[in-house]
Amino acid sequence: MGGFLKWVGRLAILLVLLVIGALIFVPGYIERGRNVVAEHAPYPVSPQAAALHDTLLIGDLHADPLLWKRDLTKRSDRGQVDIPRLIEGNVALQVFTAVTKSPAGQNYDHNEADAMDNITLLALAQMWPIRTWGSLFERAVYQAEKLHGFEARSNGQLRIIKSEADLDALLERKLSGEAVVGGILGIEGAHPLEGDLDNLQRLQDAGYRLVGLHHFFDNDLGGSLHGANNAGLTQFGRSVVQAVVDRGLILDLAHSSPQVARDVLAMTDIPLVVSHGGIHKGCPVKRNFEDDLMRAIAANGGVIGIGYWKDAICDDSPAGVAAAVKVGIEVVGEDHVALGSDFDGSVETTFDTSELSALTHAMLEAGLSPEQIRKVAGENMLRVVRARLD
Repeated sequence: MGGFLKWVGRLAILLVLLVIGALIFVPGYIERGRNVVAEHAPYPVSPQAAALHDTLLIGDLHADPLLWKRDLTKRSDRGQVDIPRLIEGNVALQVFTAVTKSPAGQNYDHNEADAMDNITLLALAQMWPIRTWGSLFERAVYQAEKLHGFEARSNGQLRIIKSEADLDALLERKLSGEAVVGGILGIEGAHPLEGDLDNLQRLQDAGYRLVGLHHFFDNDLGGSLHGANNAGLTQFGRSVVQAVVDRGLILDLAHSSPQVARDVLAMTDIPLVVSHGGIHKGCPVKRNFEDDLMRAIAANGGVIGIGYWKDAICDDSPAGVAAAVKVGIEVVGEDHVALGSDFDGSVETTFDTSELSALTHAMLEAGLSPEQIRKVAGENMLRVVRARLD
């Protein structure tokens, strides 16, 4: 009997070690397969491009590193964004977006809202707090807590931006030559509200300043670009939009249905953002709004964030991103195109955020003027952020 008990004890220890090993190594293994930077030789960066790049105020409207089990204060060998690489790439302002639900088998054409949720499995694998396992709201709060923790441990290199005064202070430090980047918290889809408008204040208290209405599925605000149909805003959705407007928050139409976008345009006069995607004229896929809708968003003072992945822009090389930017300028004008990488959003890219000077080089090679590049790189985004933050 004693030998059997020893065998059981050893087996239990082995199982515990296996579970601990899985919890340590599986999250990194999962991410390495999701946020790939394609192998490449160093990209060309001319002296002219390097000099221009160093003078840019660069902003990125969308990245998802808070979803993953990584310390963003340290330079990582996986993923596409962390604070050291943002500083290497001369990024001044990064939107850190919280992903809280993702349907299994997600695609750009059609997803059911009640499909199995991948983020639940990821939360379990990464040992997120128990409160997040069954609550989309708590997942958003937890990701905000993560960013605040990174800010506290960054030795001043990350500053979370919650107000116009915060933005001014950041830019003053950046322009004085300090190695610093600003972070804005955003939610990718307003389903973390869980149908309760009071939760918007709670998310705002947690630091959120950008609100995307949808992700890959229809929710209680209205239809997704990738949902069951092109539904417009529900009454709850209209209440949320009005509250976002009244509170001085930034409203993001990425992943919303075309009808939702038209409904929002009809009831607001604020500058809107489409944080990450492409231009239909340059890459005619469902992921991108038709050009006339993009022009209507621009006419309201909004900006379109050009992504860096192939499904949205059809060519994900630096030259391909530059070509997408150039088409965006042709369609909506140079004052309405910005950058929205979707880094760390389960997409493969051909460069990470530390290599953004290659994009500056590619934009010059594509024929954009330094003034146009300044606008696209960050000035257009900063204008909208400043217009919305109190």
